[in-house]
Amino acid sequence: MIHYKLYNSVADLPNSWDELHVDDIFLKTPFLKALENSSPTNISTYFLGVFVSDSLVGIATIQRVEMYLDDVFRKTSNQFFKRCGKMLISKIVKGNALIVGNLMHTGQHGLFFDSSALSQDEFLNCISEGIKELTTTIKKNYGKKIRIIGFKDYFENDSIHHSTSFFRSHKLYKAKVQPNMIFDVSPDWNSPEDYVSAFNKKYRRRYKTARKKCTDIHCKELNLQDVKTFSKTLYELYENVSDNAGVNSFKLHQNHFYSLKLQLQDTFKVFGYFLNDDLVGFYTLIRNHDKLETYFLGYKQDLQHQYQMYLNMLFDMVFYGISNQYKTVIFARTAMEIKSSVGAQPHDMYIYLKHTNNVIANTILKLVVKYANPIRDWEERHPFGVSQ
Repeated sequence: MIHYKLYNSVADLPNSWDELHVDDIFLKTPFLKALENSSPTNISTYFLGVFVSDSLVGIATIQRVEMYLDDVFRKTSNQFFKRCGKMLISKIVKGNALIVGNLMHTGQHGLFFDSSALSQDEFLNCISEGIKELTTTIKKNYGKKIRIIGFKDYFENDSIHHSTSFFRSHKLYKAKVQPNMIFDVSPDWNSPEDYVSAFNKKYRRRYKTARKKCTDIHCKELNLQDVKTFSKTLYELYENVSDNAGVNSFKLHQNHFYSLKLQLQDTFKVFGYFLNDDLVGFYTLIRNHDKLETYFLGYKQDLQHQYQMYLNMLFDMVFYGISNQYKTVIFARTAMEIKSSVGAQPHDMYIYLKHTNNVIANTILKLVVKYANPIRDWEERHPFGVSQ
């Protein structure tokens, strides 16, 4: 008999959760515990287990997102854009959303099931029942109505797209979102020098210029104590970048980086950029089996252009991936053009979602998706091709 169980805390999860053969650190309890201990104030994570008899055969994370306008709209210079956006979201999204997946990271990090034990549709039906139960519980306990239900981030070749009848019957529509920028490490590259040698003349020159500009900056890995010591500065640097995003669905907890380092240890890497003795930038990485996942970063805006900090961070991430023999470096979405200039390529991603109020047409919800996650025109760079 197939059935599901909802959990409110990582401490309640069965021991069999980590015994499932899931090659995704984002679904393992150390990461989930770190997330639980340092979630954004507007995100709560629930956990769903799917069982056949007493055996756990599927898992999912479901996030409740409260749309706080001050967190969604940060420092944007376009007041008309901000005003219209606030009005649109307050009318359509006001309330809560339930998202299957991890809103804080690009990619499918929200579900896994054993296909030899149950079908995908059976698994998805259990998730749907869990969402219904959560919807009722949240209304009862918090007085909040769930406005939006979504499943996020699936590549074009993900098997989830085969369940068209499930999504159709639940009135969830498919929407394309910004691509995931992925860097494939060539098997011919045994060192970062091999990677740089593969550049065409134009991009090799660009690489040398960027490296020259940051000679005064020293990069070093931060250990747990360092992350604790620099916790306030790390958060301020993250805010510098995050606040300039214009639209965002969350703001990290101030303890987030320390919590991840504490739980994940060497699986979570933090690298600091120092000018003299001042921490002026940082980036983070998560070692996810044969994939290197880039995570949050930050830097002082007034130093970014002078030292080309962001571009140099991208190079350093690639170098780490090559030196440590990863197959891919996942650069996530945003800043697609500059990421393509270091060799990352776009991979289309899709979400499924619906508004729970049938009066509001899906076409209006599509406007919200486009507004919050616009697919921008950009020029893909080809650093390994013939110089233009």
